[in-house]
Amino acid sequence: MTIHALIVDDEEPGRANLRYALQDHPGWSIVAECASVATARAAMDANAVDVIFLDIQMPRETGLALARELSTQTAPPLVIFVTAFNAHAIEAFDLHALDYLLKPFDDRRLALSLERATAMLKQRQQAGYAQAMGQYVKAEDEAKKEQPAYWQQISVRSVGRIECIQLADVLWIEAAGNYMQLHMGQRQVLHRVALSQLEKHLDPASFLRVHRSAIVRCDQLSQLEVLGDGVYQLVLANQDKVPVSERYVAEVRRRMHDGLRPA
Repeated sequence: MTIHALIVDDEEPGRANLRYALQDHPGWSIVAECASVATARAAMDANAVDVIFLDIQMPRETGLALARELSTQTAPPLVIFVTAFNAHAIEAFDLHALDYLLKPFDDRRLALSLERATAMLKQRQQAGYAQAMGQYVKAEDEAKKEQPAYWQQISVRSVGRIECIQLADVLWIEAAGNYMQLHMGQRQVLHRVALSQLEKHLDPASFLRVHRSAIVRCDQLSQLEVLGDGVYQLVLANQDKVPVSERYVAEVRRRMHDGLRPA
């Protein structure tokens, strides 16, 4: 299997670094190197491209402009975003299960990105990828507004694929180290993102933090149990049991009381 790659970076040293690094990975072929989004479009018209190494910060048009266009395609090339260190950018990529390389990147990180891209291409997962990239672009556009919209779905990476999960299907979310676990009734899904990263994108009218390790969907609040002095537990509508910190008890009771009021 030969993977055709396109390098898009306005700085020649950045293009050269990737070119030399990819030489150590058989099966990867560079079809073109571009210094702008405009030349990248022309290169994609002239060549079959599987993976794009895309610099974010470029003059005239940024890499985000090209990502926006690609996200509208049914089966776009996969994008590995290349960026200098930026905390917001890294958090955005992680939240949307997109791959990235930080300048200067190391061989281990590059190898991991190539492995992930290869697995997704083998399983023909470009459609799910397009949806995830579309969410990323939309979130970036919303972030520039004074009142960004709350998320309706998130993208989760598993081996060789990206799955888009509707937040309306998530009953509660549990912190699990550097991961969070999405509870959806009979199904649980792990996502390698900290709970605090996702929390700021959740609609507070729909989701409520009840513990440092748990966020619940408000329409799932069913019963609050007192287990001991300052020890509380929520029983959700589906009978899942979730710990509640004392600091959140008053708000939990208020939400439950409001939820019981007649419309």
